[in-house]
Amino acid sequence: MIRPLAVLLTAAALVVPATPAHAEQAHREPVLREPASVTISTWGNGHGKGLSQYGARNRANAGQTYDEILDAYYPGTSSGSAGGSIRVLLTEAPTRSLVVTARSGLKARSLTSATTWVLPARRDGKVVKRWRIKPAGDRAQIAYRTRAWHEWKVPRGEAAFVSTQPIALAGASTYRGLLRLTPAGVVNVVGLETYLRGVVAREVPASWPRDAVRAQAVAARTYAVFERGNVSAGRDYDLCDTAACQVYAGAAGEHPDSDAAVAATAGEVRTYEGGPIFAQFSASNGGYSVDGGYPYLVAERDTEDRGIPEDPHARTFTGEEITRHWTGLGDLVSVEVLERDGNGTPQVPGGRATLLRVTGTDGAVNVTGSAFRSYLGLRSTLLEIT
Repeated sequence: MIRPLAVLLTAAALVVPATPAHAEQAHREPVLREPASVTISTWGNGHGKGLSQYGARNRANAGQTYDEILDAYYPGTSSGSAGGSIRVLLTEAPTRSLVVTARSGLKARSLTSATTWVLPARRDGKVVKRWRIKPAGDRAQIAYRTRAWHEWKVPRGEAAFVSTQPIALAGASTYRGLLRLTPAGVVNVVGLETYLRGVVAREVPASWPRDAVRAQAVAARTYAVFERGNVSAGRDYDLCDTAACQVYAGAAGEHPDSDAAVAATAGEVRTYEGGPIFAQFSASNGGYSVDGGYPYLVAERDTEDRGIPEDPHARTFTGEEITRHWTGLGDLVSVEVLERDGNGTPQVPGGRATLLRVTGTDGAVNVTGSAFRSYLGLRSTLLEIT
């Protein structure tokens, strides 16, 4: 569906009238332009595939159970079970060393020999403040800090910190399970259910209706298990801890209400033809979900998702803020939507923008809706331009 929405931007020349007395002056003065700008309004938030978090909240408020919510957003799927552990890359941690705060019960473990050492609270009569692991050739150097760093042990292979209580990672959060340093960076190895405790309350408010939070717990667990099963050979982790995967905050992200949702759905995942599904989710599909390329991620009207409270979300961009993403365009002249997916909502009858054209004084470029959204940091491709 092609629906041009050209937005011609102001480029009015303010030139002094060229009378004979002022002709030379008018010739030398530059042409002045009013600042070019374009306002883009969006509905919904996210890619719109799979479960809508706001839609799940509305469905739970209307009395739907979490199973009914999952059936609606992942049609044709069944309930299954999964367990084990998850390896999470901690993106905010330093990548060349692993430094943690000293605490009682903290241990170091050789991942080659499986030897475990209880880390002392004092060395040479001084209180140990921090512990560190860093590579040392084919060994791992374990060191402690009082007023300065001191080497403690240098076991063969890799080493890790482990504790029955949360471990405070320097420069980041606190984490349960095991912390190890890999070529990719610091990785938290933690049980699947414990991992979910650090995820769910960061993806939806724990105070939301019980079944909405339970639906999120199952979706997040399924997503993690799917990603774990599709890791490329040799990669040191299954998931990252940001919205590029799903948000994980470790022990600091836990909340009693979301913990209860994790416990109530323990081990539950959604499956299709016997395997865990790619359980994508986003904040809001704005009233129409997006085809995700799987039989259970379909494009269909969602009468229970009425957008997020801030909809429509309007942002005004200067011409430079738009054209800086492409070279050779010159000054911005217009932005227009060339194609939409046809899955319209009351607010945006044509549906999501799938192809746009950005035109400048020196050229033009066509860009997909998803790329345009990414470049400008828009909430969704369900948009209108004014």
